Amino acid sequence: MNTPQLPSPRSEFLRGILDTLPVIIGLLPFALILGIQGGNKGMSALEMAMMTGLNFAGGSEFASVGLWAQPLPILLIIGVTFMINIRHILMGAALTPYIKHLPMKKILPTLFFMTDESWAMSMADIRKRKEAGLPLFSLPYYAGICATLYTIWVASSALGTVIGPYLGNIDNWGFSMAFPAVFLVLLRGMWKGWKPALPWLVSLMTAIAAYLLFKGAWYVPAGAAAGLLCAYITGGSDA
Repeated sequence: MNTPQLPSPRSEFLRGILDTLPVIIGLLPFALILGIQGGNKGMSALEMAMMTGLNFAGGSEFASVGLWAQPLPILLIIGVTFMINIRHILMGAALTPYIKHLPMKKILPTLFFMTDESWAMSMADIRKRKEAGLPLFSLPYYAGICATLYTIWVASSALGTVIGPYLGNIDNWGFSMAFPAVFLVLLRGMWKGWKPALPWLVSLMTAIAAYLLFKGAWYVPAGAAAGLLCAYITGGSDA
């Protein structure tokens, strides 16, 4: 039986960049919106770049900007950021079986740059590589994804603080649909049928209920935990 020829790290890195370009179309407006909102709160381009660069997670960044005030409620921002980003614990746990063979000096950057988009794209690629008989996790491919997302997100959010005053109220432009559209595309890439998608439905319904019943961002960990529990109960480990 012939062993599939492994692609070069360079080609894998470029493949990651190319696969990320359609996602960028949806993320770019949101990065600009984040920067514009930060600029309206008095944040400079440097402050925005530092925040998005150190806390590379879009949802919590929007929450932080929403809470930005004088004096700065540091403990509140830290608490909300942790609550929203707690989903990364579950995402990291799902990715761990495929990266545990890597040295720690590579695992730590892999987890730092992990976002909803890079995680979803990597999990979809793992499934494709499994079908092709290739090693399941391609670090160069993942690096190409993360390098593109990180650069565009940080630079565009910083740019938003600069150009915001010239754009007016951009909510009227319809950019709010960009982010949901990105996640629908990512979910489509991971689609394996209705039965494996049951945890997604449970997660969605739980998140909606938590959003309606409780204040704050509790719907994020509630939805993630419910989906994970459903996958465990139904045996949907590959969902």
